Amino acid sequence: MADSHGGRPAQRSARAAGGGACCWALPTALLCAYGFFCSVRPSEPFLTRYLLGPHKNLSETQVFNEIYPVWTYSYLALLFPVFLATDYLRYKPVVLLQGLSLIVTWFMLLYAQGLWAIQFLEFFYGMGTATDIAYYSYIYSVVDINLYQKVTSYCRSATLVGYTVGSVSGQILVSVAGWSLFSLNVISLTSISIAFGTAWFLPMPQKSLFFHHLSSQRLSCEMKVMDCKNGAVVQDHPDVQRAPGWEDEAKVPLNGEGHSAEKQKQKVDIVKVLKDLWRDLLQCYSSRTMLCWSVWWALSTCGYFQVINYAQGLWEMVLPSHSADIYNGAVEAASTLLGAVAVVVVGHIKTSWAMWGEVALALFSILIAAAVYVMDTVRNIWVCYASYVVFRIIYMMLITIATFQIATNLSVERYALVFGVNTFIALALQTLLTLIVVDASGLGLGIFTQFMIYASYFAAISLVFLVSGICSIVRAYRRREQMQSRSPESQ
Repeated sequence: MADSHGGRPAQRSARAAGGGACCWALPTALLCAYGFFCSVRPSEPFLTRYLLGPHKNLSETQVFNEIYPVWTYSYLALLFPVFLATDYLRYKPVVLLQGLSLIVTWFMLLYAQGLWAIQFLEFFYGMGTATDIAYYSYIYSVVDINLYQKVTSYCRSATLVGYTVGSVSGQILVSVAGWSLFSLNVISLTSISIAFGTAWFLPMPQKSLFFHHLSSQRLSCEMKVMDCKNGAVVQDHPDVQRAPGWEDEAKVPLNGEGHSAEKQKQKVDIVKVLKDLWRDLLQCYSSRTMLCWSVWWALSTCGYFQVINYAQGLWEMVLPSHSADIYNGAVEAASTLLGAVAVVVVGHIKTSWAMWGEVALALFSILIAAAVYVMDTVRNIWVCYASYVVFRIIYMMLITIATFQIATNLSVERYALVFGVNTFIALALQTLLTLIVVDASGLGLGIFTQFMIYASYFAAISLVFLVSGICSIVRAYRRREQMQSRSPESQ
């Protein structure tokens, strides 16, 4: 009997470990497959050429000043509702919504005609972009906190590899095989459809960061998974004896009153969550370091979105695609891979970012401004390509540093909140910039004038952080001198 009783905990532990490994590996693999196929879009680097070409026959003014701005407005309008809906609906429905939005986008890209139809298409693309948050946050609800770093790297690597494969294959099919851009869009639609099909097999999470947050007691045993059936994760508490069929009974309310009480409690929880979010937000931004990196994040991301959105338009003006071969896909792939290498390198750099961070942001921001200025003024396509690669490498490197600095002292919940708010502010600034500079109802400036404004914008960011950084260094040295002068007196 002693052996029998002693063997049960060991058996239970082994089964829990096996089930835990299965139930973090399976959703991670499915999510990575979704991210990969969703990013394999060989037609994307040639979108501007496709819209200006015979397939859509749109004018430059229509594409740059009337169609592309719709994406910015849609992204901003949908970001906050999607942020809340993602957590409230527990991720998977929003992942499916993203796949469906991208399918509609590429289907319309193939068959829709006319200005209004393409503007409507941009709305769905904005929805697909806004729901991207579900892809990156889903995995945190189904794996243990100790696996966060590992699964995050897997999910981001999947999208990186997918985007690179899409860009390279698109360039090869256009330059070597001579495929039409319509055919590339068919491949993109097929890949996105495969991703959408994959997403249906993702298990439905039982918790989320804000609305369905588990108590610490439940959270400590959340990975003791004994069974996964019908997409739902079933918990097994080893000290509690269960009757056969308890899983199904637990899901059925005993009466309608219980369901109503649960619904009323849920409404109260929503109000409480919103209040907690606001309190956490104020506490997060009360730190000067946090505020500094968040301000740079929002300002620079605004400029980054504008540059990558209209870079293809600039290249089209420098070298029209109907008169020469273009290499947009190769450039996008090269900038993505080199940016990834820079991100890995910067992860091993050890320096006092608290002291020199603002100055570093200022110096690198002026390099970004210089890269954008060169893209705008040197009307050579190869120089434009090279400047674009430099621009993306520097931005990806700095945004990684900013992410490290912001995430260091934050919980996952607060990091998600700060990330969402910073992105929302960036989109609000981008919307304002688009409305004034790009939109036909505003100034409706030409593409070269726009890029001169973007270069000046990054130069202004650099100046602000240079002044702030110098002031911070001076204050730090003065404090150190005061402490040194006081130490002999105390002795």
